[in-house]
Amino acid sequence: MSEELEPEGEGGRVLDGSDTLALEADVLVIGGGPAGTWAALAAAAKGARVVLADKGYCGSSGATAPSGVGVWYVPPVPEMREAAKASREGLGGFLADRGWMDRVLDKTWASVNDLATWGYPFPVDDSGQPVRRSLQGPEYMRLMRKRVKLAGVRILDHSPAIELLVDANGVVAGAAGVCRQLGHRWVVKAGAVVIATGGCAFLSKALGTNVLTGDGGLMAAEAGAEMSGMEFSNAYAIAPAFASVTKTLFYSWATFYYEDGRVIEGAGSQRGRSVIAETLLTQPVYAQLDKADEALQAWMRTAQPNFFLPFDRAGIDPFRQRFPVTLRLEGTVRGTGGIRITSHGCATSAPGLYAAGDAATRELICGGFTGGGSHNAAWAISSGQWAGEGAALFARSVGPRAGRRAVEGVGRAALPAAGGTRPLDAEGVIRSVQDEVFPYDKNLFRTAQGLAASLDRLDGLWRDVRQAWPGAAVREAVRARESAAMVATARWMFNAARARTETRGMHKHKDHPGLDPAQQRRLITGGLDHVWVRPESPAPASIGAAAAEVQAP
Repeated sequence: MSEELEPEGEGGRVLDGSDTLALEADVLVIGGGPAGTWAALAAAAKGARVVLADKGYCGSSGATAPSGVGVWYVPPVPEMREAAKASREGLGGFLADRGWMDRVLDKTWASVNDLATWGYPFPVDDSGQPVRRSLQGPEYMRLMRKRVKLAGVRILDHSPAIELLVDANGVVAGAAGVCRQLGHRWVVKAGAVVIATGGCAFLSKALGTNVLTGDGGLMAAEAGAEMSGMEFSNAYAIAPAFASVTKTLFYSWATFYYEDGRVIEGAGSQRGRSVIAETLLTQPVYAQLDKADEALQAWMRTAQPNFFLPFDRAGIDPFRQRFPVTLRLEGTVRGTGGIRITSHGCATSAPGLYAAGDAATRELICGGFTGGGSHNAAWAISSGQWAGEGAALFARSVGPRAGRRAVEGVGRAALPAAGGTRPLDAEGVIRSVQDEVFPYDKNLFRTAQGLAASLDRLDGLWRDVRQAWPGAAVREAVRARESAAMVATARWMFNAARARTETRGMHKHKDHPGLDPAQQRRLITGGLDHVWVRPESPAPASIGAAAAEVQAP
């Protein structure tokens, strides 16, 4: 029976008076958003005993739960599938893989249809046909939590993981964390682990991203996993200046204005966001959804009602009145960088560790550009299931000895065991990271000089974090690791950006504004004390073939 974390419960015990809950599982899933819940379901379907640990409350935390999201749901019609694959290849710099696109389209089509069978309330069109191209986050995640519990998965709510555990051979064998509500620690020994902790938005206050601080990437790197596409992690989303809602789709029907009412030529939601950023460097920018007719306005309010809540509260009609906008960094949540995937089962380069959703790279289907919803939601659904299945099969190969293995934590930063001596000012570290990644003229419009200066400061921050004592309280432990994860993520981002001396996808290098055909390959990065970057070798053949087909005269 599934249950929330309690001091004692079925399958667990508190050890030695130390307030540590010890559990065993075949598969541990870290993260309770779409990718995590799909992973848990898939692992359970393979007969695995599954524990799911969520930093928040599984079903209501994360970027999807409070939002409406589009889904890359395309009928299995060859012409429609071809158009779907071709639509983003150029924007993504021709780094996506069509084989992975086909897999995701097939898996998403079947899985969204499963949601309908399970009772998700899809709307119907005027002809009575179901419309399954979008999902309302609250209903979607409420249903996913229900399905996970029905599958027998044990859910640990408000229980962030702090570090991964490995056995004597360096194979990932579980994780340790804390329970925020009960104030004790937990340890789960497992045959395999799935990281589905979401991306890193650097606490930018974008809706639903307060728990998305890059924790999974840090833990994975400490266990030896590599990252991919981290230069494509500078995604900024349009939002009202007075709100956190970052639903960019509706700005496709917006006109952007200077404060005096003049139209900002070239500004737009998809290809004109840089123009908005350049303008915001010196003056305010205003928007009005004045390209939407009445029928479209009605659909928009139905499709994403939460988009309009801030406007209604402020007494603003966004269709008829101009309102100030800003760009909020969403990092790897909308960007495509993340933990490198090394197999069709979403394994990582660390044995026993799997990754899914925004925590994993989305380059495989998006290349160097994505956005909100659509591909992201499809990737969470698909990669979650592949990671869950892969982890279950790996755990089966480990067998019953999984729970008997001697294990140790591999956390290297902002942990008491790391041996730091100075008190850690986690909030100060976070502010310092934000000072490097938030400004458009540092992170969106990149230069060699600017990247080098930022990395000097970020490397210094990492040394400070490595040498610091985080404190013993639960809240201090979580915040310390969040600060370390944000520093690590920023260093991977800027090191990868410095290595890509061209402009491709969302990576804009002002010193190298053109596309360089010789750099049409993915960049792998890793390391903590010393960050390294190398090209993926060999570059997948499907990358060059797709680009040649599209670019041929």
